[in-house]
Amino acid sequence: MAGLLNHFKDHLNLVRVKQWYKNLVVFLPIFFVGHLLIGNELYLTFLGFLSLSLVSSVNYIINDIIDLKADRLHPEKKSRPLATNKISRTWAIILSFLLLIISFTLSWSLGVFFFYSVIGLFILSQLYSFFFKNIIFVDILTIAVLFVIRAVSGAYIINVKISPWLILCPFFLSLFLSIGKRHSDLNLLKENAFLTRKVLKDYNSELTSSLMTISTTLLIISYALYSFLSDHQNLIYTLPFALFVIFRYFYLINSKSIIARHPEKIIKDKNMIIGIILWILVTALSIYF
Repeated sequence: MAGLLNHFKDHLNLVRVKQWYKNLVVFLPIFFVGHLLIGNELYLTFLGFLSLSLVSSVNYIINDIIDLKADRLHPEKKSRPLATNKISRTWAIILSFLLLIISFTLSWSLGVFFFYSVIGLFILSQLYSFFFKNIIFVDILTIAVLFVIRAVSGAYIINVKISPWLILCPFFLSLFLSIGKRHSDLNLLKENAFLTRKVLKDYNSELTSSLMTISTTLLIISYALYSFLSDHQNLIYTLPFALFVIFRYFYLINSKSIIARHPEKIIKDKNMIIGIILWILVTALSIYF
């Protein structure tokens, strides 16, 4: 029984379930247009989240297969299921193919434009894995575009107009997070930073600090303008909570917190969680009441 449980955990690690949170942005359209309480649309959006998560898992598996030899020499990645031979390369290929079929089939059932979004996400992710991740600036811009694709795809599912803010806010948020991660890698890993990402040999702390300031400013301006120009006038009351969350994360980056390198561990920061919950609650009150 223990062996079966460990094998299941290895598969969860292989498909990176912990990284599925990135696909939660697909819920942004249904939440901000005020349709969250419409059961059918919420159900369809959840299916969209599942489709995006599965295709993301395929991308992670393919990336692990490509970097298998390098991962076995990496201080952190050497414990991954493929690197330790807990899961065979052949089975990983078969599993990725099966997950891709399920994701594409599911996305097709949610509409042709969402289907194209998932295909675009898959293709761009592969271009990132093979080429773009090693090119300075192109790496973080590609991640930001992938973030926008996830967000926009949610609008296709429920057939609502794509707002410019649905593009700008997720784009600058992703830039802020990805630049913050690179800044943290440089500060925490020092001269060994390039071992985790080759592109880090082209970045330096001064550059990432400046880029972080720029992306943070653009994110705040975009969200502030959205809150003031939105049809939901009470959204301006969410601004202090949004600023707290942004400032708190900025603080975590500069205090060399592990959360900046691994955003999925954000649950460990009580202040951040309280800030996010309050922002969601005030936003929901502004839109739905």
